[in-house]
Amino acid sequence: MSLCNSMVAMEAAAFFVYAFTSIFVIVNPIVGLATFISLTTEMSTNERTEIAGRAVMVACGLAVLFAISGELVLRFFGITVDCLRVAGGVLLFIVALDMLHARVSRQRVTKEEIRAASTREDISICPLATPLLTGPATITTVIVIIRTGETLELKTMVILAILLTFIVSYVIFRFANEINRMLGVTGSLVITRVMGLLLGAIAVEFIATGVWNIYQSMG
Repeated sequence: MSLCNSMVAMEAAAFFVYAFTSIFVIVNPIVGLATFISLTTEMSTNERTEIAGRAVMVACGLAVLFAISGELVLRFFGITVDCLRVAGGVLLFIVALDMLHARVSRQRVTKEEIRAASTREDISICPLATPLLTGPATITTVIVIIRTGETLELKTMVILAILLTFIVSYVIFRFANEINRMLGVTGSLVITRVMGLLLGAIAVEFIATGVWNIYQSMG
């Protein structure tokens, strides 16, 4: 019994690491750092902290909401999780290519959205919370990963991974200027490209698994 419990705990821990890595890489607050700084450059420290907190809370809420209700959405539209895996994998691969070339992906936030945000009093919800942190790629990722976990324990690990991702995101935004100075341009580019490589690998895994499952179901 003890051995069985240990194996379950190890499986849950391994799945948590997989879920956290996948979600953190696609949320990627490091990439969003430059956008956050540019939009809050005229604000005081207290205002930036408030904006960061609100943006992260809304983004986290959206991610958890879609993780919990994602299956209902798929059923409503008659979409299988494997079709979503393939479509999401393609989307993630496009984002990964942009990251490998150190470009801000239009799948995350467009120049028009950034320009419009400069005229808004509250930028926490749009474009920071969505689409910068929780955009289409993040939503797709959390739905696919939570469907991958077959037990309640594994699904709980996904929710915990989402919460940890956005806690780290808040810390990064809270100390945005300090982190930006510490990393510099070179450091930010290196991290962006490494995360782009990891995201590309996750995208390929999504596509391969989805295509194989679709092929088997057709057979």
